Amino acid sequence: MFTTTKVTTTALSLALVLVGGGGPARAAGPEGARGGAVAVAVHGGTALVDTATLAVRARTRDGHDRLLSAAAATPLGRPGPVRRGAGGLVRWSYPARGLDVTARADHGRLSLSFGARRDTSLRWPVTGVGVPRSASLQLPRGEGLDIPVADPFWVTGGGRLAGTGLDVGGDLTLPLWGYSAGRHGVSYLVPTDLGTSLALTAAGGRLRATARHDFRRADGTGAYTVTLALTDGNPVAPAADYRAYLAERGQLGSLRAKFRRTPAARKLLGAFHAYVWGKARTAEGVRRLRALGVDRMWLGYDAGPRPMDARAVAAAKAAGYLVGPYDTFANGQDPRSADSPTSVWPDRVYPDFCVRDAEGRPRTGFGGRGCYLSSAAFERAEPTRHYLADRTRAMVRNGADSYFLDVDATGELFRDHSPRHPMTKAEDRAHRLARMRRLTGSGLVLGSETAQAWANKVLAFDHGSATPAADGLWALEKDREEWGGYYPEDAPKAFFKPVRLPAALATAMYDPRYRVPLYGTALHGSTVGVERWELSYGKLPAEKTRRALLAMLYNRPLNYVLNGTESARQGRELAALQRYFAPLHRAAGTERLTSFRWLTADRALQRTVFGDGVLTVTANFGTEARAGLPGGCVDARLRGDDRPRRLCPADVES
Repeated sequence: MFTTTKVTTTALSLALVLVGGGGPARAAGPEGARGGAVAVAVHGGTALVDTATLAVRARTRDGHDRLLSAAAATPLGRPGPVRRGAGGLVRWSYPARGLDVTARADHGRLSLSFGARRDTSLRWPVTGVGVPRSASLQLPRGEGLDIPVADPFWVTGGGRLAGTGLDVGGDLTLPLWGYSAGRHGVSYLVPTDLGTSLALTAAGGRLRATARHDFRRADGTGAYTVTLALTDGNPVAPAADYRAYLAERGQLGSLRAKFRRTPAARKLLGAFHAYVWGKARTAEGVRRLRALGVDRMWLGYDAGPRPMDARAVAAAKAAGYLVGPYDTFANGQDPRSADSPTSVWPDRVYPDFCVRDAEGRPRTGFGGRGCYLSSAAFERAEPTRHYLADRTRAMVRNGADSYFLDVDATGELFRDHSPRHPMTKAEDRAHRLARMRRLTGSGLVLGSETAQAWANKVLAFDHGSATPAADGLWALEKDREEWGGYYPEDAPKAFFKPVRLPAALATAMYDPRYRVPLYGTALHGSTVGVERWELSYGKLPAEKTRRALLAMLYNRPLNYVLNGTESARQGRELAALQRYFAPLHRAAGTERLTSFRWLTADRALQRTVFGDGVLTVTANFGTEARAGLPGGCVDARLRGDDRPRRLCPADVES
C-alpha cells in the first residue's frame, strides 16, 4: 500500500504474436485469421487484446490475471482479419463501425490506435470493472485525486462522481486516469485527448470510468490512441508513466532550460505569488513588502485604471521580484461599452474576430460579455496588423518582465465555424501555443491559467493547476452575496472577503486523504504551479493549515492577494511562510518529484522526495503527533541538513 512512484517504462525488445482466444497463450495463428487475441509483451507481463470485443487482460510475471478493460461498450461488429506488419505492428478492423486498429508495444506499454473511415464513436476502454472494494481511482482534477472506488462520499454523497462526465482535454490537467489496488495498478494515457470524454458510473457501489471518443472529420478528431501500462499500484504511478511518455517524445519541458533562455525566470524559485491592489501596487508598497524579509515574489496586477507604474515595477525588480500584468487574448467587447480594458481592441477585431457556432452566431464571452475571439483570426492578421504584439508591447511599457495570459493554456478550446477564420480545437491549441512561444521568445516570464500538460514546454508557471476545482466551487463563486463581487476597486470582495467552504466542497478539494500530486509527479521541474487567483491563501481561513502543508509537501508556492491593508495584516505570516519555503524551492524547484508515500494507513502522515534525495518532506495532516512530528506540522530536510526544518503553519497565522 505504501509504495513509491517508481514506474519503469524502459524500452524492451518486445514482440507481438497472435494467440487463440480464451485459455493460455499459444503460438501465432495463420496470417489473416479472424478473431482471437493479440498478445503484447509489456513491462511486468503480457497484455491480451480480444479482437472480437476489445476486452484487455494482463498476465503479470508474478502470476496474476488482471482485467485492464472490459469489452467495448459500443457495438463493434465482426472484426476483420488480423494482420502483422513491419515493426511488430498488428492490425485489424471493424468494418461495420468504420474503424481500423493498430496494436503495438510502446516503451513497455500496450498502445492501441484507432483510425475512422467515417464519423463514428467508440466507448472504450471500460475500466474499473471487477476491481476490489479496496481499489482506488486516480483522476488529475487540478493537482490530483486518489478516490477509493467504494467511498460513499464519492459514489453517492457530497462529492458524488457517479453519473458525471469529464472532458479529458478540458476538465483534466493531464490526459490520463488510473486504478490501483495494493501493489498493482493500471495507467491509462490518452495522447489524443481532444474529442475524448470520461463517463463515471457506479456498479455494485464502485466507481467505473469509461472513455468515449467521437471521431469527427470536421473537428479533426479522426484518430484515437490509448496506452495501457501495468504499474506498482502507487497512486501517482499514472502521472509518472505520463512524464516518461512526454520525455520519450521530447515533449517534457525543463525549468533549467527556460532559465537559460530567460534568466529572469530564475526569480520564480523560492517565490510566492500575489495579485496586488491599491497601495500594494505602488513603489512604497513593494518596498514595505521587501522590508518584511520577503526576498522573492511574483507580483501581478490587472489592467484597470491604475495599473502598476514604472516606479512600482522598478521597485519590484530591485527587490528581486518578478512583476507582470494580467491580460487575455480571448475576449472582445464593443469598445463603446466594454467593462474591461483587456476586452477593447482596435479596428473591427470586435466583432469580426468572434468565434462563430455552427449557426453562425458569435460565441458569447466569459460572464456573458462580448464574445470569445478566434485565435485563427489573430494568427491570420498578426503578420500585417500586429494586434497581439502591439497589445503586449503596450502592457509591458512600464518595464514588466513577466506576463500572465489568461485562458490560453486551459482546456477551453473552440471550434470556429466562421468562413473567414475557420478552425478546429486542435488548430486553436496550435495557435495558442504559437503565440505563447512568441511571448516567451520576447524575454517575458510567461504564465497562464490552469495549464494543461500540452503547454508545459512554453510556460514557466501557471495559476490553477494546484486546485482540484470541484463543480460546487463555480456555483459558490456566482453567489456574489456569499463570495463577494468585483468592488471596491482597491479590495474586490471576490478576492479579499474570507469565505468558509461548505463541508462537502472542502472535503472534495482539500481533504488530504484524497489529494495526491499527480500534476507535480508529471511536471514538477518543468513548470511552477500554484492555486487559482480567486482562491488566495487568505480567502479560505479554515483551510489555511491544510493548504500550507500541501504546498510544502508538493514544493509549490502559495498564492496571495494584497492591498495596503492586507499587506500590513498578513505581512508577518506571508514573510514567515516564504522564508521557510524559499530554500526548499530553490533547491528542488527544478527537480522531479520522485517519490510520494502514505506513511500511515489513515493517510494522515505523507512524504515526498525530490530529485535523488535533494529534498525530503514529511507532513502530518492529523491532530496527534506521528513519528515525532506534531499534528498540523511539516518537516523538510535538504541534503546535508543535520536535522529537519519544521513549520507549523498555525503558529504563524495572522
